Amino acid sequence: MAGASVSELEQQTIRRVYWRLIPILFVMMFFNYLDRINLGYAGLTMNKDLGLSPAIFGFAASIFFLGYMVLEVPSNLMLHWLGARIWLARILITWGLVATLTAFVWNPLSLYVMRFGLGVAEAGFMPGVVLYLTYWFPARYRARAVAGYIIAGSFSAVLGGPISTSIMTFLDGAAGLHGWQWMFLAEGVPTILLGLFTLYYLTDRPAKASWLSKEQAAWLEGELAAERAEIERQGQHRLIECIIDIRVWLLAALFGCALVGIYGLLLWLPQIIKGMGNLSNIEVGFLSAIPPLLGVIGTIVVSRSSDRTGDRKFHLAAVYLLAAIAMLGSAYVASPVLAFVFLCIVGFSLNAGNPLFWSINASLLTGAAGAASIAMVNTLAQFGGLIGPWCIGLIKDSTGSFSWALVGIAGFLLIASAIAATMRVKPRETELAGAIPSSVAH
Repeated sequence: MAGASVSELEQQTIRRVYWRLIPILFVMMFFNYLDRINLGYAGLTMNKDLGLSPAIFGFAASIFFLGYMVLEVPSNLMLHWLGARIWLARILITWGLVATLTAFVWNPLSLYVMRFGLGVAEAGFMPGVVLYLTYWFPARYRARAVAGYIIAGSFSAVLGGPISTSIMTFLDGAAGLHGWQWMFLAEGVPTILLGLFTLYYLTDRPAKASWLSKEQAAWLEGELAAERAEIERQGQHRLIECIIDIRVWLLAALFGCALVGIYGLLLWLPQIIKGMGNLSNIEVGFLSAIPPLLGVIGTIVVSRSSDRTGDRKFHLAAVYLLAAIAMLGSAYVASPVLAFVFLCIVGFSLNAGNPLFWSINASLLTGAAGAASIAMVNTLAQFGGLIGPWCIGLIKDSTGSFSWALVGIAGFLLIASAIAATMRVKPRETELAGAIPSSVAH
């Protein structure tokens, strides 16, 4: 290794880090989304079993995000101070326990309590993983690293439909439990086991990585330290910066508007598709897999284009604009087939924005301010999760259809697109150009 050139050392180090960390983060993200959105599939039969109206179901889906907001910033600061290995394991184990116990809810109030508890237990996971990547990947590699695990959210939606509806169908009545109860049990327990494995597998920092050579660890620590020093030189390392930086608030507004569509669609997609025709639950599960499958493709294509061109914000604006147009198309066309095609376009474009947003968010600040700003943006943005699923349920209750709900979602996505296109994601870009790679300049 001593004779390797700098470029060879860089390539070998990044490849080693990528294949060590991204697969385990991918699995974490898979169960994160699965345990979060499987309520949408449970609702196909649970709503009748528990007597839940669309408004009650929508509120149960939304209250998760209130719990999520309560501990988001403190959780990310705890990860920064205690280390990712211990704190991510804690998050996985506690949310796995709550997800498993959701199988035993018996009325709306108990469902509200468990969904709120799931949000509290899971708080800090998404921004925590993003923060963790800043300890391992230089900024020019970060979008691809984020994309490498964040597409697991789409995969969980792709596989979650067939898996969840199959469990609900074939285990219904086994041991006296409903199919949706078996689904929560089967999808919650693996998260607990994954949390225990995380304690053994994760490494907090490159300097502690026995699986890197001394040369690799030294190069990576030096590269990351140089980036942090440059950001700090611009005066953005203090904790107060995450509160007074206008970009933090704009990113929160942007992502909150996007989350109205992301979670509104994820949690209601099975019932929206169910309303398009006389379909069995398993058919709904497989059809629900197509939009997020296209989202995987969109994530890969768009993130690579973003890294290649060095642009983040205009790619982000474009995918949200396309999603808004397709959402309007799905609301207004009369043909169920065409409406579903438009929903597939929404799936392709909406999911593609996630790695772009997180890459921008992770590059704003550093140190404790960086940890707090990532969590603060995600916390403030959860208003989208709070109002999206609940409002869809209220509109469905009052109008009897999902059309006006889709129109409302499209409006929020247009706002997200406009913010992405106009906001400045880096201050004094000319001063930073010499120190920070151009791949993160937008």
